[in-house]
Amino acid sequence: ICPVAAQEWTVQVGQDLLVAMDLGAVTKYSALHAKPSGLILQYGTAGFRTKAEHLDHVMFRMGLLAALRSKQTKSTIGVMVTASHNPEEDNGVKLVDPLGEMLAPSWEEHATCLANAEEQDMQRVLIDISEKEAVNLQQNAFVVVGRDTRPSSEKLSQSVIDGVTVLGGEFHDYGLLTTPQLHYMVYCRNTGSRYGKATLEGYYQKLSKAFMELIKQASCSGDEYRSLKVDCANGIGALKLREMEHYFSQGLSVQLFNDGSKGKLNHLCGADFVKSHQKPPQGMEIKSNERCCSFDGDADRIVYYYHDADGHFHLIDGDKIATLISSFLKELLVEIGESLNIGVVQTAYANGSSTRYLEEVMKVPVYCTKTGVKHLHHKAQEFDIGVYFEANGHGTALFSTAVEMKIKQSEQLEEKKRKAAKMLENIIDLFNQAAGDAISDMLVIEAILALKGLTVQQWDALYTDLPNRQLKVQVADRRVISTTNAERQAVTPPGLQETINDLVKKYKLSRAFVRPSGTEDVVRVYAEADSQESADHLACEVSLAVFQLAGGIGERPQPGF
Repeated sequence: ICPVAAQEWTVQVGQDLLVAMDLGAVTKYSALHAKPSGLILQYGTAGFRTKAEHLDHVMFRMGLLAALRSKQTKSTIGVMVTASHNPEEDNGVKLVDPLGEMLAPSWEEHATCLANAEEQDMQRVLIDISEKEAVNLQQNAFVVVGRDTRPSSEKLSQSVIDGVTVLGGEFHDYGLLTTPQLHYMVYCRNTGSRYGKATLEGYYQKLSKAFMELIKQASCSGDEYRSLKVDCANGIGALKLREMEHYFSQGLSVQLFNDGSKGKLNHLCGADFVKSHQKPPQGMEIKSNERCCSFDGDADRIVYYYHDADGHFHLIDGDKIATLISSFLKELLVEIGESLNIGVVQTAYANGSSTRYLEEVMKVPVYCTKTGVKHLHHKAQEFDIGVYFEANGHGTALFSTAVEMKIKQSEQLEEKKRKAAKMLENIIDLFNQAAGDAISDMLVIEAILALKGLTVQQWDALYTDLPNRQLKVQVADRRVISTTNAERQAVTPPGLQETINDLVKKYKLSRAFVRPSGTEDVVRVYAEADSQESADHLACEVSLAVFQLAGGIGERPQPGF
């Protein structure tokens, strides 16, 4: 799995590292966090995730790795103990790089390597990483740790701390935090508090102050007092929203459901459940046209929804959230009279109607990247204002220093332009630019709806989603499929893309693409068209083409799934 140094590794540099690292102490502590034999894990976009009882050794080793990364970058590094929207019995861990971003790809490989090393190889792997990354082991290390509400999280976060301290690192244990709050803390600590104060109080005050400033600008009369029902997935979001709500309660009343007092984390509730099942969470009564939203287990995703007068469920996913936010930001830029460039970043899974609405109606350029937050985040950084959301509700907006410069210069402008610039400044403060953040995104959405005087139905009616269908096809080897053009076109196997092109021509407003899963031997199929029946037929026909041309196994795809 990983390239370790050869058996003859007693070179001088290795001797120096042995002294500096106190590998004897590492070996002693590692034995207390022993790796189950045969267990192999891969560090992916979400870090490591598996059953909690298999993670003690991984947590200790990620403490070691965080300390090395901190020494190498001369910065504070974050470690978050969470498995997000996974079931309660699972857990996981991910490292947060200096500006609140995801761990650098080369260090993801080191994480996989270190987690899977057998006990007798631990010293060699640590030395190998230190040599490859030119880590100065005399450098101080500082790591901040956060955890979600899972029963296993407290003990596992202590294992992380053991790993940090055995390499002489210092730490601050924030205890219970949402994942985006930990990203915020890391970002604050590494920017000399210019971004904000690295405390929960600092987070609550920064976001709430910006929200209340915006709400003051809204022309709602007193009897239109805003209220929102929030499903907290029985997770950490409930604790933190409850701590925070008194800061913004003059502008928004939140009613919390699935708050963890009863019910299991993510069970029949939360953003992932609502999105995938297209129905409200258990334990929440919804009257017609009431605004509701759901967080996921670690509060880094959000989706909205409502019931119409006929009792039909309407989901407002990440595509519509991105559309609302980017349209509003574009209007502010027009009002200020600035030609700053704004872009929306989507994946191939974004509904075609959202792309058309943004490009043709709002005249906002849209860019497509490969699936995965790191690709979206990276592309969004190319714009003065970059907005990205995955359809699952994970996303944020990023603002360049050019935007902040223009806001400073706006003091010389006429009053109307000054007012728009002030709004933009508050919106920037309200976003957690370090990561997708359900609490931050919720407050942004509520502020924009209030400022524009939009109801949830009017927001939903901005455009109508094209009917779509997603299917999976089992294959012997997913590597047979390779793609290009942000995963929207298949390069191999030969003939597959031509077949998809021919199938797509049969239906109106249609498109389809296939991509290999990142984790299992399946190929994911997406199709959309002008009717649900057409989308279903197209998805099935494309699935059959994948089965025939890409080495399908098991049952052949059938109409009706």
